[in-house]
Amino acid sequence: MEQVIECHPGKILEDLYEKEMWNIQKQWMATFAKNSQGANTKAYKWHTFSAGCYPSSEGEKARELYNNHSAHEYYIMANDDELVVLTDLKPETVDLLDYYIFPKNMAWCMAFTHEEGWLGPYFAKHPDYEKLNIDNQKQIEKEKQKAFAKSKGWT
Repeated sequence: MEQVIECHPGKILEDLYEKEMWNIQKQWMATFAKNSQGANTKAYKWHTFSAGCYPSSEGEKARELYNNHSAHEYYIMANDDELVVLTDLKPETVDLLDYYIFPKNMAWCMAFTHEEGWLGPYFAKHPDYEKLNIDNQKQIEKEKQKAFAKSKGWT
């Protein structure tokens, strides 16, 4: 059964299925949870952060970092391995309990937990964060230029 979610602001651009969804989940685990031995990431992927297996910021600091980061598009990944969607704007609210938001290149990740206030949320940076974040900023600028050209009737 297909899971449908709501996120605000923005809209769902694409609901990823099967192979593509599993590839994104596998890539996320290889990036953020590869050293998570002893952390129960089968139950909750964010245990990689709460157990200290991957460096992250927590709570209000995590929210501040999340609010200060941007990309052209974002994945929302449910913790239960049943859903990955692509959205056009960085979500402020999502109707899931445990989920992860990150740009397509995984430069960073925000993990929202059902334990918020006690554990989480968490913000983590990819090992190649500096380069990947610059790539995200270049993509944003490129999209702004395309929108400007389109508004002038240019192709």
